Amino acid sequence: MRKRIFVLCLLLFVSLNLPAQTNPSAASLAELQSRLEALMIEPRFAAASWGVKIVSLESKKTVFEHDAGKLFSPASNCKLYTMALALDQLGGDYRIKSSLYSAAEPDKRGTLKGDLIVYGRGDPTINARLNDGDIYQALQPLVSALTNAGVRRISGDLVGDESFITGSPYGSGWAWDDVNFYYGAEISALTINDNSLRITVQPGFRIGEPCRLSIAPLTSYIVLSNRTQTIATGGKRDINFFRPGEQNMIYVTGKMPLDATNYSDEVTMHDPAKLFVTFFKEALQRNGIKVGGKIRTENWLSRRAHTFDMSKWLELGAVESLPLRDINREVQKPSQNLYTDLVLAHVGALAEQRATRRANASDTTNQTETVIGRISSEDLGVRELDKFMKKIGVKSGDVEFEEGSGLSRNNLVTPNATITLLEHMSRHAESESYLRALPIAGVDGSLRNRMKKTRAEKNVHAKTGTLRWANALSGYVTTAAGERLAFCLMLNRYQAPDAEYAAKNELDKIAVMLAEFGFRTDQQP
Repeated sequence: MRKRIFVLCLLLFVSLNLPAQTNPSAASLAELQSRLEALMIEPRFAAASWGVKIVSLESKKTVFEHDAGKLFSPASNCKLYTMALALDQLGGDYRIKSSLYSAAEPDKRGTLKGDLIVYGRGDPTINARLNDGDIYQALQPLVSALTNAGVRRISGDLVGDESFITGSPYGSGWAWDDVNFYYGAEISALTINDNSLRITVQPGFRIGEPCRLSIAPLTSYIVLSNRTQTIATGGKRDINFFRPGEQNMIYVTGKMPLDATNYSDEVTMHDPAKLFVTFFKEALQRNGIKVGGKIRTENWLSRRAHTFDMSKWLELGAVESLPLRDINREVQKPSQNLYTDLVLAHVGALAEQRATRRANASDTTNQTETVIGRISSEDLGVRELDKFMKKIGVKSGDVEFEEGSGLSRNNLVTPNATITLLEHMSRHAESESYLRALPIAGVDGSLRNRMKKTRAEKNVHAKTGTLRWANALSGYVTTAAGERLAFCLMLNRYQAPDAEYAAKNELDKIAVMLAEFGFRTDQQP
């Protein structure tokens, strides 16, 4: 009797600690395919569009596909493409350099006569977040480069040069209201602190008083217009930030209850290159380096009027970004738009430099003019992506991008293309870093709260994608039978009937089914 009770208790313990399963796993490949197809045609998806393809990386067999040749909006699944392009062209060890230029060396007293140019090439990693919350710690390597060169005083201006990247500071196809939010930060070759500042709102000390506002990192670069009010305990908090285009005036409006906790959000900045040199000047002063002139910026348009010829300037020092494979992690885990668009623009700017050298070598002025000044770095980056797609065997027309992060509603891809990309990167020299950079179900990044207590937890490595009418999940999973699969799931124009059937839940449901699948495709008819 005791033995039977022990066995029952053991079975109960095991059942309580197994990953949750809403349905038993499919008993065959045919049954898995039948279940997936049945899901696609559920009545709640009648007005929506599913695009799905799943393949085995081992047997090369197609596990399932549904409209895999049609074009869908991938949202942030675009980051899979942009970062694969960069890793393929530049390698995981590649670092983006930021330089300090002057007309001559400092004199014996350490005075730099003339301007100091801070020349950016799109390094996204100079920020407080990666430096213990301290923006001046992030800038210290640049300061040290200057002090190592013997500079103690700058008689001229401090110039922030962002001309390496050409074109609009906004990605093609972005909506106008995207630029007020952290995910729509301006693109600049001289980027700092993700080109945004954090504003924190606290209730006032008494009802009727304005709320208390603070900025981090602290700077006078922006002006806050406080139009808030503290209301009675128990009221509803409603705080909004608004920055008119091409301005750095932030209007803070709304109400906050007297007993409310602090509310914070990131607000994007206009002209991030100027924000960069504003912080850099303060960093120099904290290290005893005085700037005699003013701060100003140069972009690709102003440099057309007075070209910056690096061969005639002295590089006093430089700093480098994190390796590209680490930047990829910072892109994919949180789905960081700015970093992705900077990387695409950097690839495009390098392509422009190569074209310029070829044109100069052949002395064909017309060819040079065709490349320089008329095509943005973003456009040139997209051209490089098109070449990469052709190289790895993606069918022409299956990838239509106009920017790199997926914020554009005009980007289109087919599930076939995404699977070709995932298959290629699984064999690439950077395959391990490419996989590690992806969010892990139930663990980190944009999947940290998804698929918990299922067989997909700690198993699925995939990139999310979310816009108002576009949802996607693409990546890798290992089945219960130990077989590695690549999958692309895209759901467009779907209106969920309730929270239980939210788009992300529908995508996760498929990923869990794949993780639970207990049969190998190479043993299936």
